Amino acid sequence: MTAQFPTSNTVSYDIPGQCDVVVVGAGPAGLAAASLAAKAGLSVLLLDENAGPGGQVYRAITASPLAAGSVLGPDYWSGAQLAQEMLASSAHYVPGATVWALNADKVLNLSVAGRAYEVKAGQVILATGALERPMPIPGWTLPGVMTAGGAQTLLKTSGLVPKGRTVLAGCGPLLWLLAAQYLEAGGQLTAILDTTPKANWRAALPALPGFLASPYALKGLALLRKVKAKVKIIKDVTALEAMGTDSVRAVTYTTASGATGRFEVDLLLLHQGVTPNVNLANAAGIPLVWDEAQACFRPDVGPDGASPVAGIFVAGDGAGIGGALGAAERGRLAALAAIAALKPSSPVLGEAPQVRAALARALRGRAFLDRLYRPSDAFRRPAPDTIVCRCEEVTARQITDAANLGCSGPNQLKSFLRTGMGPCQGRMCGLTVSELLADARGVSPAEIGYYRLRAPVKPITVAELASLPQDDSAMKSVERG
Repeated sequence: MTAQFPTSNTVSYDIPGQCDVVVVGAGPAGLAAASLAAKAGLSVLLLDENAGPGGQVYRAITASPLAAGSVLGPDYWSGAQLAQEMLASSAHYVPGATVWALNADKVLNLSVAGRAYEVKAGQVILATGALERPMPIPGWTLPGVMTAGGAQTLLKTSGLVPKGRTVLAGCGPLLWLLAAQYLEAGGQLTAILDTTPKANWRAALPALPGFLASPYALKGLALLRKVKAKVKIIKDVTALEAMGTDSVRAVTYTTASGATGRFEVDLLLLHQGVTPNVNLANAAGIPLVWDEAQACFRPDVGPDGASPVAGIFVAGDGAGIGGALGAAERGRLAALAAIAALKPSSPVLGEAPQVRAALARALRGRAFLDRLYRPSDAFRRPAPDTIVCRCEEVTARQITDAANLGCSGPNQLKSFLRTGMGPCQGRMCGLTVSELLADARGVSPAEIGYYRLRAPVKPITVAELASLPQDDSAMKSVERG
């Protein structure tokens, strides 16, 4: 029996032209932010690209075909409360909405069901969540190779469990969580190829006490024991290659000791952590900074998510990876800041101390996870013949050759090789490109920088553009690109 949710009259495709607070993304941060802003009596518009609330971590929470409490585990189902609170609030919720432009005047352009709209916001909270970190290995473009997050989406939304020979490869909590969920669902796994470097354990050891005091420690240890009891684990893997012609047929590996091996596979799932989804924030003019602890770029925002662009906040994992519990509290902090700007006398502002305390508890132990599951250089900077930009089929060798010819950064590389100019707008290659260029030039990724993104940040049709209001103000976001 699936979880039951009341039908909410807040779900609507009527898009207001103006709103106090617009929240983009209905994951834990967006749900929490929208509910709190609505509680303060503000008009709230919650826009989400998915068909229902939950984001990635709580995807399909209101419509999962899996029984509540089984397979996906209690941490997943805890997201039901966030969704229920939002659906019961006065927030105006619009699923299936793709936000493709946002400018410094807090004007958003979005598309729903093939029609484009424009909304002027008093305050904007971007809760766009995280993306899986690229893991380019030889053969990763073969059919039958996909990300662990993509596979988990199929499990959550459709209850699909792979049949045949399945191997998981990479590092990070999601890899082990998905393995446990597959086992709980009656699936079988051939092996897990763990790419976590042994050196990471030494680096993480000083942060272990904080992790042991966190809400994740006991759950994580129980999950690891469950998986290791039933699945063959190959540790300290330093190289991987997916083999096949029309589809993946095998995966080969090498370990730090020099041992090699091969597994015949029907499905290879790759994962090495998640990073902030920065595209919309970047296109809105929010500067990015290099986060060395998490080896990724993130928006330059303050503790409450406030950005240098007045009235635009970034909350949740889109501002830096902190997990679902932390994302919800960061969503509330951003909402409190937006409420303070629009309604400084609101009694809701008195909740700030409790929210900050809850956030501190949620982030306890984060340093241990960041150090332990930091992907190795070998998997962040792939071998020369490996395709990095899937949209334009550009290899690592081509990128480093361009650097040797004088290419100074990712934006100039667009002129050399068109990297980052395909449909994904750099989501699949951005970090890898920056790190390869930085390595070739002997500098930090902070000096190289990231792609400069412009609207539209998602593909749209000419018909959608034509459906915008017939005055030039509606085109400003696109023209500035």
